[in-house]
Amino acid sequence: MALQLYNSLTRKKEEFKPLKKGRVGIYVCGPTVYGHAHLGHAKSYVSFDCLVRYLRYLGYSVTYVQNITDVGHLTDDADEGQDKIVLEAKKEKKHPMAVAEYYARSFFEDMDALNCVRPDISPRATGHIAEQLEAIKTLIEKGYAYEAGGSVYFDVRKFTDYGRLSGRNVEEMLAGARIEVAPEKRHPADFALWKKAEPNHIMKWASPWGPGFPGWHLECSVMSTKYLGGPLDIHGGGIENQFPHHDCEIAQAEAVSGKPFARYWLHNNMVTVDGRKMGKSLNNFITLKDVFSGSHERLSQAYSPLAVRQLVLNSHYRNCLDFSDAALFAAQSGYNKITDTVKALRRRIGIAPHSAPDPQVVKRLEELTGRFEAAMDDDLNTSVALSVIFDMVRLAAEQLGENAPDGSLVSIDERFTVLAGDCLGIVLREYPAAGPAVDGLVEIAVEQRNNARRSRDFETADAIRQKLADCGIVLEDGPDGTTWRTK
Repeated sequence: MALQLYNSLTRKKEEFKPLKKGRVGIYVCGPTVYGHAHLGHAKSYVSFDCLVRYLRYLGYSVTYVQNITDVGHLTDDADEGQDKIVLEAKKEKKHPMAVAEYYARSFFEDMDALNCVRPDISPRATGHIAEQLEAIKTLIEKGYAYEAGGSVYFDVRKFTDYGRLSGRNVEEMLAGARIEVAPEKRHPADFALWKKAEPNHIMKWASPWGPGFPGWHLECSVMSTKYLGGPLDIHGGGIENQFPHHDCEIAQAEAVSGKPFARYWLHNNMVTVDGRKMGKSLNNFITLKDVFSGSHERLSQAYSPLAVRQLVLNSHYRNCLDFSDAALFAAQSGYNKITDTVKALRRRIGIAPHSAPDPQVVKRLEELTGRFEAAMDDDLNTSVALSVIFDMVRLAAEQLGENAPDGSLVSIDERFTVLAGDCLGIVLREYPAAGPAVDGLVEIAVEQRNNARRSRDFETADAIRQKLADCGIVLEDGPDGTTWRTK
């Protein structure tokens, strides 16, 4: 089966066919950098990371663009309120660009920990002011935009398809308005392309309409088309951005170019806490740094970044993921099982004599690969794909227990590396090597601890466990004995 993706624009699954054979351009709305990334960001960017990884697995040459919003995103996500970064800068008593730089670095640090591939291009809104000004001039010339009091607004009534992505019409938007409408707008649903800056506003640029800053929606339209042209093959983002952000992007881009903006729209669903969306505005978020360190009151322990990644993959990208410590704990256990299996395979491969794989093992791996690809082809069903990986864990355990030929273990490891590693990102091609001496010392310590437990000397057993933990070695007791891993 060919890759099928759910297109939010047509509201159905469609076979994915890029505009240019063998090449795919993807734009994903990146973060507004005014705070540390949280679990909601992990849900979004791990999901789209898997899309990029799988397209490359299928042989496509992918150009992945993910922006950084460092100006213009106002607190009500529309045209009113303060710039989120400027507001945070006031709290921290820093320059807004210092805030943006700090949290942009923090974001990439967390995404690296989650094993997300870096975007090919990470454009910043402040680096593309000139292009945004040119787009505004074009929209004014074509009659789609108007200047009012130093700001410039898009006239939604001039764009007949406005709202087609979200399925809303202009009247519904007006009825659902939550804020007082700016009096200079011709229509309440008109949105800002350029906002007038007050004299004390730091982040501002010169324009034909006076000093100001770009509208949040315009930034993505301009940056995506600058680097990918048009139409885009895929535009991705969170479902909460479908309206107004993505509807506005479509209107602006298509009004400028006169051609379709994006062919496939993919939206990931959100992380919820007690049934409510996790987000900074609701103050119910848990940062990824808190999760990795275990320093949040809702967490019972620290969780490894790739266990967080596995938690995201346990759910379909279009489904909500309700946060709980128990769910993270289960994801950590599952991740440990996969990782321990791969490490056991590689240890055995390193000492066993070389031989051909068992044909029956090869056949089972081919069947598992087919099931994995069928799951991923079905709109990136990572939860089913993960179940296939656990079937591979069971196959590996069988072969390890039967002293299987080296070739069989190599074949299994290769499938883990490609499917669980290159596609899902939860298996590394290389793990930090402890070395045979360290391995042996840990095994001696484990045996001493086991002897202490058998003698009911639990104080000594606990002390050995703690000493190992201080060195970055985690012991895990199970029905089959004690295993160990590095943190």
